[in-house]
Amino acid sequence: MKHIRLIAAVSLTAVTGVSAGQTGPSQVGPSPDLPTPKTGLLPEMVIAKPAAWGDKAPTVPDGYTITAIATGLKIPRQTLVLPNGDILVAEGKGGNAPRLKPKDVIAGMIKAKGTSPVKGGNRLTLLRDAEGDGTYEASTFAENLNAPYGLALVGDDLYVANQDAVVRFDYQPGQTKAGGPPETVAPLPSEVNHHWTKAMTASADGQYLYVGIGSNSNITERGMAVEADRARIWRINARTGESKAYATGLRNPTALTIQPDTGQLWAVVNERDELGPDLVPDYLTAVQEGAFYGWPYSYWGQNIDDRVRPQDPKKVAAAIKPDYSLGAHVAALGVDFSTGAMGGAFANGVFVGEHGSWNRSDPVGYKVVFVPFRDGRPSGPPVDFVGGFRDSNGTTRGRPVGVTVDPKGALIVADDLSNTIWRITPTRPAQIKQPVAAAQDASPFSRRPPDSLRKPDPIDGAFVGSGNRG
Repeated sequence: MKHIRLIAAVSLTAVTGVSAGQTGPSQVGPSPDLPTPKTGLLPEMVIAKPAAWGDKAPTVPDGYTITAIATGLKIPRQTLVLPNGDILVAEGKGGNAPRLKPKDVIAGMIKAKGTSPVKGGNRLTLLRDAEGDGTYEASTFAENLNAPYGLALVGDDLYVANQDAVVRFDYQPGQTKAGGPPETVAPLPSEVNHHWTKAMTASADGQYLYVGIGSNSNITERGMAVEADRARIWRINARTGESKAYATGLRNPTALTIQPDTGQLWAVVNERDELGPDLVPDYLTAVQEGAFYGWPYSYWGQNIDDRVRPQDPKKVAAAIKPDYSLGAHVAALGVDFSTGAMGGAFANGVFVGEHGSWNRSDPVGYKVVFVPFRDGRPSGPPVDFVGGFRDSNGTTRGRPVGVTVDPKGALIVADDLSNTIWRITPTRPAQIKQPVAAAQDASPFSRRPPDSLRKPDPIDGAFVGSGNRG
């Protein structure tokens, strides 16, 4: 095994408004302000200026400690904590969509300057703290994959969502290397692959896999034919590979998780671009079976996107609002529910990894936030949990992607700019204060019923793909 250098743990005070510009309070929550759309040749573009961490580290609240447990990885995206405490890391970089217009070429070149130049690993790396002292060693669990992203473990079946298929490995506790090549469970849409990431989680009973399939464009610039079976969440029978549309109209569902106790599927979704700096909000929502969430015809319910022609009034009429706005262009790429072991104010809610904007003059995101829950749904504004990835002058040392809560009380954060895995643990949970907004019973978040509980109009749920275990 290759030993990974452990960076000294530091406990730092989180500051309001860390790193990038803040999403205004009117832009987050169940009823965000939706300004008049603004269109133009190119959006305002302010990208990250990559720099090494050196002796710095991300900031976390008092009472928490952050440690780099792995460095030098090859584009870490999502992680999975295994029952014995080992951590699997999916590393890769996918997508093969050709540029449509000159502005796409220009925007692509600019955006690339804010990402890691490292080639994606196309592998799973296993991290193990063999001595239990916080020092992790890394080894390659599986390689020669195709831009792996989503991960799920069901019994002795380890599922990986490559950009073109869900595959399965046999897994036994303590195993450090795959015993052989994976079996294909179900093919996934991979033509063009404008949005290539394939988020995944398993149902509470392990019978189904939910897979997020992003759109092949911003708002159908390539035509509707290439959007077949996309901008939706698939439900795949883990045994047979039979696949069905579970919910549609989600432009790019980038991370999925199951709510403890209820078994409810939740997702974070990246919405459309080029309508201005404050449109359209990326969101967190409980995903309802059969629901239509608007893309491409409308956003945040039934707000019509006039750029899409022809429109579909019946679809717009069926579109439901998401539950919770995270703010426009924060680029949410990770989500997971907390546990009581996280301590204090962060014991009930979800952590969201925000990769950060590129198309705003006042950047947002570049942090991990915590959305408090009460009675099974969001109950207050987001609270900064991990920051310091981006300075006010644009210097950017990291960009968070996947977030995974260890049942023992740690948060694992994948950083695909510095190619680091961070681990945050509570040190003095009894001293952590409850965020005021989350504790107020009079909060509007606690009064409003979630939009996701509205009964949606039915959509076509026909089978859209199939596969097998061998």
